[in-house]
Amino acid sequence: MKMTRTELTLGPVLYNWSPERWRDYYFEIADEAPVDNVCVGEVVCSKRAPFFEPVLADVLERLEGAGKRIIHAAPILIMDARDTALARALTSGGCLYVEANDLAEVADLKGRPFAVGPFVNAYNEGTVAYLARQGATRICLPAELPIESIDRIAKSSTIPVEVQVFGRIPLAISARCYHARAHGLHKSGCQYVCGLDEDGMVVRTVDGVPFLTLNGTQTQSYTCLNLTHQLARLQAIGISAFRLNPQAVDMVAVSQLFRDVTDNKITPEEAMAGLTELWTESPFSNGFLMGQEGVKYIHAAE
Repeated sequence: MKMTRTELTLGPVLYNWSPERWRDYYFEIADEAPVDNVCVGEVVCSKRAPFFEPVLADVLERLEGAGKRIIHAAPILIMDARDTALARALTSGGCLYVEANDLAEVADLKGRPFAVGPFVNAYNEGTVAYLARQGATRICLPAELPIESIDRIAKSSTIPVEVQVFGRIPLAISARCYHARAHGLHKSGCQYVCGLDEDGMVVRTVDGVPFLTLNGTQTQSYTCLNLTHQLARLQAIGISAFRLNPQAVDMVAVSQLFRDVTDNKITPEEAMAGLTELWTESPFSNGFLMGQEGVKYIHAAE
């Protein structure tokens, strides 16, 4: 299955937003954002999931009514009975289109169509081919791949390949919750302190230089991935969809800028100017794609 138009996918909300904010965010996306696919689901910490259940049906109804393709995102790491129950609730629902983020979920979904998220370590053509044989019908590659690797995968893949182009980069997931630990708490009694940081908690070196972001059990980049100037190149090698990871900014405006660039309505420079106004929390980066340190931003001329 190959797409004839570059799609925009909105990744799952990775942060612990209040249920009301979470609901209103998706309502706004449904009504105003020019995205084709929307990932919904708690992927970082299964302890958060019950808070969103009272508003989930309304969110799904609103997205479906707006013509968005809903992708139900499954947990990144399965550690205990709670994680297993959350994953199985999705993988056992035959009518749902699920994005697997753990190989155990791939096994449960084998034999029916599913998506593969960027948290599965698909770093080469053989892995992508294996996942396609299990039933995967699309895949979002890990954000740390250089464009040469993406090119080889895209050329050999029998399923659409997606790449993250905006948002903080997910780097690692842990059994421990460093967000809770930073507040002198244990994971089991975390008091959901991750909800205090709507874009994650910035981690600084001993010299006070910010370099990472903590989000519960997840470690992210401090910088914000921005591949505005590489979109045309990614399109040229056959990337079928671009993923925007939600941040606590106007994601409708962010998605509109990316849509306008892919539709050749504005230049990458114009989009970059707009994104610079919207995102002021940290520098942009694109180093991974350019084959250098992920924290860097490499200009096209370099």
